[in-house]
Amino acid sequence: MSNIIRSRSARLTASIAVVTTATLLLAGCGRSADEATATAGAAIDDSPATGTVTLWAPDGDATVIEDVIAPFEEANPDLDVEVTLIPSDEYTTKLQAAIAAGTTPDIAQLYTEAQAQFLDPAIFEAVPDGVATSTDFFPGAWDAGVVDGTAYSVPWYTFTRTLVYRKDFAETGGATAPKTQDDMVPFLKGLEAGGAEKGLGTDVGWDGYNGQSIALYTWQNGGEILSADGSEWTFDTPEVVEAIEYNASFFSEDVASPDGPMFLDSIPYFVDGKTGAMVTGPWALNQITSATDDDWLTDHVATAPLPEGSANNAGTVGGGSWGVLSDSENSDAAWKVIRYLSNPETQVEQYKAFGSLPAVQSAWDDPSISDQPLLDAFFDQLQNTRSFPQSTTWTQVSTQIGSEFEAVVRGGESPEDAAANIQSFAENLGTGTK
Repeated sequence: MSNIIRSRSARLTASIAVVTTATLLLAGCGRSADEATATAGAAIDDSPATGTVTLWAPDGDATVIEDVIAPFEEANPDLDVEVTLIPSDEYTTKLQAAIAAGTTPDIAQLYTEAQAQFLDPAIFEAVPDGVATSTDFFPGAWDAGVVDGTAYSVPWYTFTRTLVYRKDFAETGGATAPKTQDDMVPFLKGLEAGGAEKGLGTDVGWDGYNGQSIALYTWQNGGEILSADGSEWTFDTPEVVEAIEYNASFFSEDVASPDGPMFLDSIPYFVDGKTGAMVTGPWALNQITSATDDDWLTDHVATAPLPEGSANNAGTVGGGSWGVLSDSENSDAAWKVIRYLSNPETQVEQYKAFGSLPAVQSAWDDPSISDQPLLDAFFDQLQNTRSFPQSTTWTQVSTQIGSEFEAVVRGGESPEDAAANIQSFAENLGTGTK
């Protein structure tokens, strides 16, 4: 289990910063009805890639990209891929500045969960034929790069969140992984009966994360938070109220504490038995191993897909994708590089080199991944994921959702009032669509 994923908590924090920065930079650049029309370039053939291709990426998963690309460069001796790694917390700012100045690279990495603001034909080319087949990828990862039926990016790595729990506490307490939202609180109480001080580790003060959770639970209840045309927020609904009630029930039922753990304390709390479960990504597995050892993980930890709401068990998708900038001077070779990076064999090598979970489903058949049963729940959950709204104001809205949620938990605000307040805030802010 030593190669599940590396340094993902830092990248999670970085991706949140990317969303925030992109929102501030692009808030005045919402899509309009008369924007440029997307037109894919010529189909990409199998001739050798030639010339120079410049590639930008945030540090993290791309730290090993030159080694991963090396075999492709050897097979294409007239190709030179120039890689520039940029600190994650500076990446979006530098990319946006380059777009404004007309000094962009040929290829740029986009965060799957934060790319919507960039997916514009004036900025990125549409994915041409001959690069990738949409059905090869996890649906949510591919769909996150699609706007109005046109794909602008190709998934590279992906992740989602599942239930990670102490199986030793579950066995002692007679608890089985929850299948539905109604099963969740009894399951957490079972973990407490098995030895956990609190069933669930979650941070009521992390507004953005709780905003995402409320959106997720709304989807699981069959609701939507944004109209189909992206022009209106829809928070003052029974499904949103139910989502707030469900998330708040962990605190009202005393299976989670409003006082902790904070995000960075979640792994120590889990290992020490202060909490018995958390909803988190695959990076947590390697963090647990780093805090203990491989045998501890095998003996103490299990994973399960998210429990279903009244409609489904939709999860959220994150990761990294590649796109070619519209003013690229060598887009043919750039797309050939991206095609190579989207091959299942290449994504397996990326996983072995850094722990980036493949976005191509067939890559998960490789023994380096398939022989790790704790990853099975993530594979299953990735079959049913959604991306957050393609709105330049989503980060501000999600933060406000979290703030209202904390008022429900700590201040006694009703879920109905919270939903109404969120709706009022969101309406005043708008969706970023002109």
